[in-house]
Amino acid sequence: MAFVLDASVTMRWLTKDGSLADLAYANFILDKFLDPDLQVYVPSHWPLEVTNVMLRAIRLGHVDGATSETFLETINLAPLIIDLETAGYAFMSTLNLARHYRLTPYDAAYLELALRLDCPLATVDKDLRSAAEKAGLKVL
Repeated sequence: MAFVLDASVTMRWLTKDGSLADLAYANFILDKFLDPDLQVYVPSHWPLEVTNVMLRAIRLGHVDGATSETFLETINLAPLIIDLETAGYAFMSTLNLARHYRLTPYDAAYLELALRLDCPLATVDKDLRSAAEKAGLKVL
């Protein structure tokens, strides 16, 4: 099985913020994320998005250095596949999806990747979840 992982889920593993339902969902996805038999895909901007939120959380005092190091160790354990073709779709497919579903280009890149790979999407972002469902994608 394969799925596309949105940073909105990933960051719940670090910050532990959000609703109880979002945190339970994030933990459910974390179990899948750590399964070596699964393929977890992310668009090429995902590492920068994740590190940006992580640094902001550290600077604001929401997490400490030890917590962020444990978080990074967790990410490095997983069979993560970074899609190197994301940028090649930015000006056509991703832009069209962003326009059609009123998403940011960053969020539309997750949708584009899931559509291109024909695999489910893991997200707690309500707009992205709605767009994925409208596009006929399974949301984990």
